[in-house]
Amino acid sequence: MLLKKLITGTLLFGAMAATTMAQDITGAGATFPYPIYSKWAEDYKKVTGFSMNYQSIGSGGGIKQIQAKTVDFGASDMPLTKEQLDKDGLVQFPAIVGGVVLVVNIEGVKPGEMKLTGPVAADIFLGKVKTWNDPAIAALNTGLKLPADPITVVRRSDGSGTTFLFTDYLAKVSPEWKTKVGTGTAVAWPEGVGGKGNEGVSAYVQRIKGSIGYVEYAYAKKNKMSHTALKNKDGNFIQPDDLTFQAATANADWASAPGMFLVLTDQPGKESYPISGASFILMHKSQDKPEKAVAALKFFDWAFKTGAKSAAEMDYVAMPDKTVKLIHEMWKRDIKSASGGTPIYR
Repeated sequence: MLLKKLITGTLLFGAMAATTMAQDITGAGATFPYPIYSKWAEDYKKVTGFSMNYQSIGSGGGIKQIQAKTVDFGASDMPLTKEQLDKDGLVQFPAIVGGVVLVVNIEGVKPGEMKLTGPVAADIFLGKVKTWNDPAIAALNTGLKLPADPITVVRRSDGSGTTFLFTDYLAKVSPEWKTKVGTGTAVAWPEGVGGKGNEGVSAYVQRIKGSIGYVEYAYAKKNKMSHTALKNKDGNFIQPDDLTFQAATANADWASAPGMFLVLTDQPGKESYPISGASFILMHKSQDKPEKAVAALKFFDWAFKTGAKSAAEMDYVAMPDKTVKLIHEMWKRDIKSASGGTPIYR
């Protein structure tokens, strides 16, 4: 009864109704949204008694697991194209927006104190800028005491949507990066040591003096790491937070995006944080176990309706109402029972 009061959307179904009431769900994928998904899962269980168990294994792993139907939903920070979705019989929808930040371990440098531009960041990760007192960094940080220490690059070792967002941004601001390295969940890194997940990169940067890495902002904030300000498309140095991530979504046109494929890096706007991005949920159109899909949709329906406050507290951005309406329409239209093709969300 309590669950019915919380969820106003009618998730359906005759004979299926009795089985849906006792369904726990499993998901796997992106480490980028793991902090907020964990919080939502904790709150959801307190309210409903049902569990959402999420494996933070990276976007590449999440895509593979949903393709193999070993989880009820996959999660990826790299959206799949309409052609990729159709090939595997999948749909996707954005669940949350956050930001990727550069984090450094330099004695005396406080969070948000160092400034970087995209091209300089690209040159660091290309291995061209090798010391912290390099003129390219010093010119951006007048008055900041920079050591002559060598720079240690820390990057992801696993298939990662965080890597996709970071490399997509670098490819947009650095022609050399675009040509030599490119964009993807995994790339041939010219430089650095690899850590698994946002957790692994955070741990390495905290441990290695003179290091720089990239993580989702919630990890930097939770671990009290020193992030950098980053120059955006409009020429302003921007600090990461939920407001600057939200500013980057101002021009997001989900309704016109085929398969809801939309990348939010390097967006215009004086307050837009330049490495913002949505994290996506992947599900099968044709559901062999529709009761599991119903349970998954109930969870995300609840998160859309009640999870905005906790998202903002962790510097994520919840989906606005107009986007949630589009997502609900997609659920009704595209996600159906494998036996009989009955829509499972009405």
